[in-house]
Amino acid sequence: MRIENQRIQEALPLLGVELRRGVSLAEMTSLGIGGTTDLLLIRRHEAIPELLMLLDAQKVPHKFLGGGSNLLVMDGELPFVALQLVKGEPEIALEGNIATVDAAADLGRTVTYCAKHNLGGMGGLIGVPGTVGGALRMNAGAYGTQIGSYVREVKVYRAAERKIEILRGEQISFEYRHTSFAPDDMMLAVKLELPSKPYPEILQGIRICNEKRRSSQPLGQKSAGCIFKNPPGGSAGRMIDELGLKGFSHGDARVSERHANFFVNTGRASAADMMALIADVRERVQQAYGVTLENEVVVWNG
Repeated sequence: MRIENQRIQEALPLLGVELRRGVSLAEMTSLGIGGTTDLLLIRRHEAIPELLMLLDAQKVPHKFLGGGSNLLVMDGELPFVALQLVKGEPEIALEGNIATVDAAADLGRTVTYCAKHNLGGMGGLIGVPGTVGGALRMNAGAYGTQIGSYVREVKVYRAAERKIEILRGEQISFEYRHTSFAPDDMMLAVKLELPSKPYPEILQGIRICNEKRRSSQPLGQKSAGCIFKNPPGGSAGRMIDELGLKGFSHGDARVSERHANFFVNTGRASAADMMALIADVRERVQQAYGVTLENEVVVWNG
């Protein structure tokens, strides 16, 4: 979608919003898949309510783009514009055991920065790609760690109320790969309360997690992480593996030979290729195990 409305174009500079024309979202997602649209880069949180009211008034559909690491975007000219936060300064501020982090900050760098200041707890998340805001939205977790365990406060734009709110940790439901945030809520910043721990001890745990990742995940290939959530008491990857589907493909979309719940783009996979692969694998698991796998990857299909 292209922003042609004159009123919007004139208002964007006043709001501190940068318009980039015809951006390929394939270049902004870890899967390397996605069509083109105009991108709005937001530099001031305070401008968001007015910007969204303007877009809604002019009937311009929009979606919030984070780090693009858990996202499958449809091909072609997209029927919406993308909005993305520009990292604030500073990205991370520490006060005792409290880390205040901008939602646009890189998750891995945040974990490392806190670790170097002897704040632990999140070492298992070091290799999880994406932004802190994306991690909050899905309650990202790995190796027994979930970010929601450390959340004390979240600054969020609530689209339903058209305003920015501060939510306390106890006001938010954090479950397995799910939170109570509305789909159109926009994460802006978070306060994390982290346990004190010597940096060498944190580093040792990080190294163990990294070694596990290197041995079990296709780190050098284009992927969106786990495609499916694990069903209660089960493992999506194990079921797919037991069906002999490693290496199974639709076009250039393929089930990873290293981890069966990672689907990779081996060349020029289209969104249609990846969606066909997801649907095919889900159907085979349903027939074999009577389990309907739920997407962990977020799909933007209009």
